[in-house]
Formats: sequence, structure tokens, C-alpha cells
Amino acid sequence: MKASRKHNNPGKIFVISGPSGSGKTTLLTSLIQDKKIAKTLVKSCSVTTRKKRSRETEAQEYFFVTPGEFKGLLKAKKILEWTRYLGYYYGTPKGPLEEQLKRGKNVGLCLDLKGARILKKLYPQNTVTVFVLPPSLEVLKERIQNRCRHTAQKEVTQRVQLARRELKAADKFDYCILNQKLAVALGELKNIYLQETKN
Repeated sequence: MKASRKHNNPGKIFVISGPSGSGKTTLLTSLIQDKKIAKTLVKSCSVTTRKKRSRETEAQEYFFVTPGEFKGLLKAKKILEWTRYLGYYYGTPKGPLEEQLKRGKNVGLCLDLKGARILKKLYPQNTVTVFVLPPSLEVLKERIQNRCRHTAQKEVTQRVQLARRELKAADKFDYCILNQKLAVALGELKNIYLQETKN
């Protein structure tokens, strides 16, 4: 039985997690683009210390900051959860997320296991967690290798090892989705979203 949601924060947080190559980002992007859902669901914009790429827009893909600014945000407790990946910091800013919730919007995020646990702990009444499972470790390995053709074999191996550990935590999530066929997995995710956002 799920706990009742807080009335002063009508919006909900949908955290999508899963190993690298599971398809979590594709699923969340597709869900947000769904005509029935687009008006009520927005993607959380993360803060990062990596450089802005040519086609990226400030405050759309990311909020781009310096390492010093990022540490300042952490010190001021303006970052809900954060991680360091390939030498850069990534975090979820508190202000924009809470503003969307207060407006009654639902917020979607793709986070690692630690980030999902933190948000569930901070917003237990509002957070719905979904874990995306690959069909098998072999399929996952193929996806990672295909996506990371220019990545060193050592890093591919590390990602597969991390995936093994992450899969063991799947039962800690509110829902699990098997992403064997994208359309089927997206249908399941859409049903979860509609069920959780019923008034």
C-alpha cells in the first residue's frame, strides 16, 4: 500500500533508473513527448561542470557551471543529489524541481541508484521509482559496445560490471520494466505514469 501524497506539493517525481544501455533515457524522453502526457510532465534540468556542446542550450539540457560554482551550490544545500562521472560533476538542483512540484507539474529524472534512493528519502510521499531491466546481460553488453564504439574495452567492461551490481537492486524500486521491445516498455511506463497521477 502506497503512502498518501502531500497536498501542499501536488506534483510527483518520476525517477527512472537502470544500467547503462538499458534504455532509461530513451524511455523518459519518449514519455515526455507523448501527447497525453506532455502537458503534465517536465524533465528535470541537471547542473553540470562539463562544457556546453555546440547544439546544447543553457537551462534546457543542463545548467552549466564551474566546479567552484557547483561546490558553492552544494555548500548552500541547493543540490538534492549529485555524482561525479568522467571527471565532471552532475547534480539535481533543488529550486527548479520544487517550483515545478508546487505548480502541480510532475518531474521526470534519470538517476543512478544512489540518486534514486536520495530522492525517495527526501520526498517519500511524492517520488515514484522505476527500474529498467535489459533482456539479459549479454544484450546489455552488446548495447553498451554498440553505443560506445570509441570507448576503451576497459571502460565497457567496467560498465558491464557496474550493471551486474545495479541489477541486484531492482527489487528496491516501486516498479520494474523489462525493456526487450521499446514500444512495449514505453506502454508499461505510460500506464505506470497514468496510474500514479490519477486524481
